[in-house]
Order: sequence, then C-alpha cells, then structure tokens
Amino acid sequence: MAMLDASVRLGHVLSPTSPDLEGIVTPIASLWLPILLSVIAVFLISSFIHMASPWHKGDYPKLPNEEAVMDALRPFDLPPGDYMFPRPSSMAEMKSPEFLERVNRGPRAIMTVLPNGYAGMSRSLIGWALFILIVTIIAAHVASAVLPPGAHSHAVFHTIGLYALAAYAFALWPLSIWYGRGWKISITSTVDGLIYAIATGLIFMWLWPR
Repeated sequence: MAMLDASVRLGHVLSPTSPDLEGIVTPIASLWLPILLSVIAVFLISSFIHMASPWHKGDYPKLPNEEAVMDALRPFDLPPGDYMFPRPSSMAEMKSPEFLERVNRGPRAIMTVLPNGYAGMSRSLIGWALFILIVTIIAAHVASAVLPPGAHSHAVFHTIGLYALAAYAFALWPLSIWYGRGWKISITSTVDGLIYAIATGLIFMWLWPR
C-alpha cells in the first residue's frame, strides 16, 4: 500500500494537473516565449560573467617572456589550427627512446594558433547566441515530448535544467581529462553552465503552458 501511495504522489509531480490531459504532449510552438527569454537571459548573464566580473580573469595567465616565445614561433608562420608537441607520427615512434627523450626534455603543449590581427568579438558573439538558441530549442523539444501542459513546475524545472546543464557544462570535462586543459577552467565553466541551466529552468517553469 505504501508503494502505491508513493506512486500516486510521484504521478502528481510528473503528470498534468488534470487527469483529462494525461498523455498529451506540449506543442513546441507554444514554448516560443520561454525559448526567446532564455536565450536573452543566458546571453546577458554570460556577458556579465565574462566581461564585468573577475570570475574568469585568471583562466589564461600570461607566458613568461611572452615576446621571446612569440619571436621564436613567428618564423615558422604556423597556419591557424590546433597543434600538439611533441607529437609522434606513429605508435612505434611513441615508444622509441628518441621520442621519450623529447617528451622528458619538454616542453609539452597543446596549443591553438589563431589568425593574425584582431578580429573583434562579433563573430564569436553571434556564434555563442546561436549555440544558446540551439541548446534551448532542444531542451524545449525534450521537455515538450515528455511533459504535457499543466505539468508540475518541479518536473519542468528538472527536465529543462538538467538538459541545459549537460549541454552547457559536461562537454567541457573531456578537454581536461584527455587534453591537459586546467581543471580550474573546466570547473569554473561548469559553474557558469549551472547558472545558465538554473536561469533557463526557472524561465520555462514560469512560462510553461497551463
């Protein structure tokens, strides 16, 4: 009997307020307003975090003797892209004494070379806005497929918030696990993702169709 009562209570959380609406999904078109407001909110919050707060100020410290490092690399005219060094050309070379000596001697690095010149932030900001839009639309699609109009606000917040958190934060961890990126950056960016997810979940909870 206790298990039956618990199932009934859980059903009230996950199901619509009216039994007549059970099994009815929420049209994605009805979620245009929370989608729009979530995109705006996350964009503004992220702008404040990165531009007006010191939260990410120490993510990328300046190289010692930066000019000498830049002067040393400049003659190679490296095209923009991602590089790793030392990098073996094969598994056999990776095990060779010569390669191991280079690894032990160092330095070891994974670096991204950017195009010369200051390109401004417009392209990055547009790309970031599109990314937020895609994340929010997919979160709305997931929630609309499993939650009907009138769904409990906690179910809406959890469904939207958990998906948004996974999209904004967890994809960053492999960069630290596999590619040596500092865990400080991944952790602070995960906190950012948690803030974005909470904001998105609250907006959808507030504006979910009743």
